[in-house]
Formats: sequence, C-alpha cells, structure tokens
Amino acid sequence: MPDPSTATTIGTLVVRRPALAHPSLLAEPVAAALAAWPEADQVGVTEIDPDLADTAALVAAHQVPAEVSANCVVVAGRREGVERIAACVVLATTRADVNSYVRRALDVRKASFLAMDEAVERTGMEYGGITPVGLPGSWRLLVDARVVQVPLAVIGSGVRRSKLVLPGRLLAGLPGAEVADGLAVPAG
Repeated sequence: MPDPSTATTIGTLVVRRPALAHPSLLAEPVAAALAAWPEADQVGVTEIDPDLADTAALVAAHQVPAEVSANCVVVAGRREGVERIAACVVLATTRADVNSYVRRALDVRKASFLAMDEAVERTGMEYGGITPVGLPGSWRLLVDARVVQVPLAVIGSGVRRSKLVLPGRLLAGLPGAEVADGLAVPAG
C-alpha cells in the first residue's frame, strides 16, 4: 500500500512521488535529468502494463483523461546538409503540426518524424516511452501551450512500463523548452 503522503491518483493510476525514489521505473537519461532538475520533487511516476504504453490504450484502460495525456514526438529535417531536430510535446487530443509549424520552426523545407530506431538510439529511451525529460540538449524542445495549462500531465518516463505525472507548467521549465502557441492542431 503506497504512503498516502507521497501518492495520488489520476484515473485509476496510483502516482508515487518523487519519481526519483523509483529509479527502476525510469530510463537512465530521465533519471539523470530529474536528478539535476530543481523541480524533480514535483514529478511522480506510475507503473503500467507495457502493453498500455500507447496513449489510447492507457486512456481506455485506466480512465486517464486524454486532455491531460501528452505525447512527445521527435521530428527532423535538413537544411544545407545539417540535421535539425525538435521534440514536440502535445496533448493526446491534438497532433503536432509537423508540415507547417514544426517545419517553419526548424527552418527546413521538409520535416518528418524521426525513424523509430533512430529515436530510440538517440534518446536512450524505449519507443512508446519517449519523454521530454532527459532528451539530448542539442535538440529543440517545443511544448504546446495547452500542455503547460493542464494541472497534471501524464507523459512518458523513457520506458514503456511507467509514466511520469507532473504539473503541466513544469514542462515549460525543462532545459531549452520553448512554449509554442500553434504547435498542435486538433486530432482527427
């Protein structure tokens, strides 16, 4: 039974704080980033079935509102032979505007999602668990303004078997984060 002073719930998920007290539920780069982040004590973690790492599956199985579930997608493009990468954090009710907003932000002619194998290798995180916490410092980090407004956001933990839960406003304080109006468009 979790200690009520360090646990809360979102949907049917039990969230334990601080996330750093549960290192087996974090990818190595995520744990390292949290250890260096002054706000880490406000970040919780919840264990999930790895088969539920996909946002739609998690929302359905654990009654987590899609309005607080955020996805981190990695987008790349080239300009004058130089690769430019951005991680984009958007709510599950939206999708990143890759062909317009992200392409312009990267100042490239064509932007596309980074291949799964490359994203996994470059982040040190598992596919389905990629999170804005602990990404390579050379990447741009674009956070949709709607994500910053949610009281609690559910995001990846770097591994498929857990999720991080933190106040959305904290994502704006991640190293290099840029809050972006217009980054996301409604899904569907």
